[in-house]
Order: sequence, then structure tokens, then C-alpha cells
Amino acid sequence: MLRALVLGSAAGGGFPQWNSAGPGCRRARAGDPAARPRTQTSLAVTADGVRWVLLNAAPDLRAQIEANPPLHPRPASPGVVRHSPIAAVVLTGGEVDAIAGLLTLRERHAFALYAAAPVLAVLRDNPIFNAVNPAIVPRRELPIGGAPLVLADAAGEALGLLVEAFAVPGKVPLFQEAPDGADPGRTEAGETIGLAIRATAGGPALLFIPGCAALTPALRERIAGADTVLFDGTLWRDDEMICAGAGPKTGARMGHMSLDGPEGTLAAFRGLPVRRKILIHLNNTNPVLLADSPERAAVEAAGWEVAEDGMEITL
Repeated sequence: MLRALVLGSAAGGGFPQWNSAGPGCRRARAGDPAARPRTQTSLAVTADGVRWVLLNAAPDLRAQIEANPPLHPRPASPGVVRHSPIAAVVLTGGEVDAIAGLLTLRERHAFALYAAAPVLAVLRDNPIFNAVNPAIVPRRELPIGGAPLVLADAAGEALGLLVEAFAVPGKVPLFQEAPDGADPGRTEAGETIGLAIRATAGGPALLFIPGCAALTPALRERIAGADTVLFDGTLWRDDEMICAGAGPKTGARMGHMSLDGPEGTLAAFRGLPVRRKILIHLNNTNPVLLADSPERAAVEAAGWEVAEDGMEITL
């Protein structure tokens, strides 16, 4: 059996975002039950309920660990106070939203770190990540499009989980873009990946795709027939941030599909056989975050759920 905890469900900045006075963020700060706060996107998955694997390490990771008792440390033996059930981390990209939380895990705790080659290069080229000592935390390359890989802890002990990594359309991390802001274009070389995770004992797979610029025929084929998909829900409409006065970029420029429109996620998934569809990585400007919005009603009518922090999924 595969068990997943949604540690965080918002896009970069969380909801409410620290410097946003947008209407949704104001409602969240006021405690409106229809505008539930969310931290930045990360999942935790397990096959045995004891050893857990993080999917992305969000900047909010410390708070996420504290909010989820299964991730709390337990005394391993008398006189030993340091412990964590976190046995591995798997990264889907090199954006700050996905990797900054690694620095929270710098306290000499052994776990395995998995990522595609371009993301491992990001970590290698930024010396601050040496605080997560590679001698204690082995860095392992995820093969893209290859056979499923058995996840293991730092010592090489199998964790009862299989992961299959596949490229999805995306872009390089923001900090790797040109200083003049020129569009770096799309890439499918491993800068952005999706994950299919299942228990080695058998059962259906959970697909985790928190960032995606387009639903290509190959990606559509991979998703068809899936049991559960957590998919990029960053924006409702492509020019949303521009219209809200929150930024100059479209969703497409940022490497994300939008939900609405003829080429949006709702249209792209129409007729695609998936048992359970969940939107994750929701930007603070997205009206889908508001439980009483017409946009929320529209996604629910299309068969989608909207991820919330603390949601639990069992396959």
C-alpha cells in the first residue's frame, strides 16, 4: 500500500504570500474558512508507515514536518536523541521552491537524495548545498524515462517504493535565466520532471507533476489510465498575474499550463481516463484557492479536487 501526505499545496511564496495584499491573501490572513492557508508544494510518501520519502523540499519544510506527526523524530535508543523517519528526498526540479528546504535537513542526518542530472548540477554548482554533506547524504541520479528505480535510504536499504521519472515540458530555474529577463524557452532535458511512485509490493501508481508547461502526446499517453494524478494547478488563466498586478509574466512564460482556456489543463484532460485528479502547486492569485469561487466550482464540476495541506491519499 502507498500512503501519501500533502505537506504543502501552494506555489512559490505560499498562500498567503508574505508580500501580497491581493484579495485571496487578505481573506486567508483574516481567517476566512473559504481561503485556507497553504504552504509551498511538497509530498511525503511511504510504503510501511515508518520510513518516509519527501517529494521536493519546500522552503516551508520545517513547519511542514512539525505539522505532520508521522514525520516527527522518535528516540532511537537510550541516550540517542537525533532521529528522523525521513529516509530519502526526490526532487522534480531545481527551482528554489523545490530545493531550499534541503538546507533545513542539514543537521547531519543521513538520507538519500535523488534528482535528475540537471538538478544535481544545480546543487553541485551552489556551494551552500554542501551544508547537506554529500558524505552523509548521498546524491543519486534519477534516470529519465528508464526502468523504475527502487528507492533506498542512505545505507542502501530498500524503502519499499518504486519511482519512475519522466521529463515534462518546463524551463530552467528562475535563477538560471538571463539577467535581461529574456524567455529561456521550453526544455524537456530533465530540468522539470514528473514522478510515478508505487509500492514495490504492487498496486497503482501515484503521479506527481507539480510543474508542466504543456500536455504533450507522450505525457498524455503516460497519464492515461492512471489511478491518481497530482498536477500543476498554478494559475487559472495565462495572464492572471498581469491582470492582478502581481507580476509581468504569463503562466506560459513561467513554464506552467493554466487551468482555463482551449489549451488549458481542464480542456487537455477532458476525456482522459484518470480515476482521481488533484490540482497542486496553486499560486496565491489563483481563484481556485477560494472554496466559494465560481472557478472552484468549475474545476470540481470537471472532476478535479484541489489539494490542501494535510490531505492524505492512500492507494
